[in-house]
Amino acid sequence: MNHNMSNYIKLRTSIILFILIISCYTTCLYAQSSNLQWHEVSKQFGPLPNSIKVFESANIFKDSAFKAFYVEVDTRDKVLHLDTDTTLFRRLTPQAFFSRLGQPILVVNASFFEFKNNTNVNVVVQNGKPVSYNIHNIAGKGKDTLTYTHVLGAALGMDKKGRMDIAYTYTDSSSKRIQFQETPMTPFVDSNIKFTSTDLHLSNLNHWKLNWAIGGGPVLMREGSINISNNEERKFAGKAILDFHPRTAMGYTQEGKLIIMAIQGRMKGVAAGITLPELANLFEQLGCYEAINLDGGGSSCLLVNGKETIKPSDATGQRPVPAVFYVK
Repeated sequence: MNHNMSNYIKLRTSIILFILIISCYTTCLYAQSSNLQWHEVSKQFGPLPNSIKVFESANIFKDSAFKAFYVEVDTRDKVLHLDTDTTLFRRLTPQAFFSRLGQPILVVNASFFEFKNNTNVNVVVQNGKPVSYNIHNIAGKGKDTLTYTHVLGAALGMDKKGRMDIAYTYTDSSSKRIQFQETPMTPFVDSNIKFTSTDLHLSNLNHWKLNWAIGGGPVLMREGSINISNNEERKFAGKAILDFHPRTAMGYTQEGKLIIMAIQGRMKGVAAGITLPELANLFEQLGCYEAINLDGGGSSCLLVNGKETIKPSDATGQRPVPAVFYVK
């Protein structure tokens, strides 16, 4: 081999090694930048028990202005009381719920709802009893509204033994039993269909004995993996899951930690919001076993000791809602 050929091979090898190093560096840098950084800000929200911690996000996420908070609740703390609260044919701001409930530690908006009668459109269980049910199609109103709603819906709940789960529920307002199964059900969009528990779509139902539950959707994580069941639930039309919006969502770890997250959005240069796949990724990064999306948009609001975390996107401030989840 002549001298020139030897130099050529050395130069080529050096270039290849350089490209590989740059590639690895870029990959590592991207992986680091795609993981959102959080820092604890519990002290900013007054006295809290050791079983409740508050975290705030970094200001930039994937090159966009970003703002989010999540609260970690250790549900194994027997001093804590977790439940839901709802109204009848009216809505209250989360701040009004805070006063009504005797100033709990945490209040967050929850179920989707319709504006005509100010009622929930998802199952809500309060103190072991259903106080609202999954219902049929609702007329749309603006960009926050579901495309479809039906008597089959996803929910996060805690049973009477303190175990959390996210499941797909079937409800009937003539019964006080919440039926569920672990796999998505085929949704119906014809409000004239009459449902029976023997329907082929509902072949795996079991009775869910709950302390509390909040309905929403779509599911974001199932059994430790990202699994967005938007298409099965027909929650949002087309590519809407890729839209950037304020979000409210909840998830849990296998160690009994409940994660309640609120994402600020619709504020140019301050907070862009987040897509549902990105939201699912955040729960995965936090080690959640399962997670579910709840009502978002202008409804998103998370209070800790009565103090707002994110700023609601509606120009008028907190949007009145018919149901909240709270921790005392």
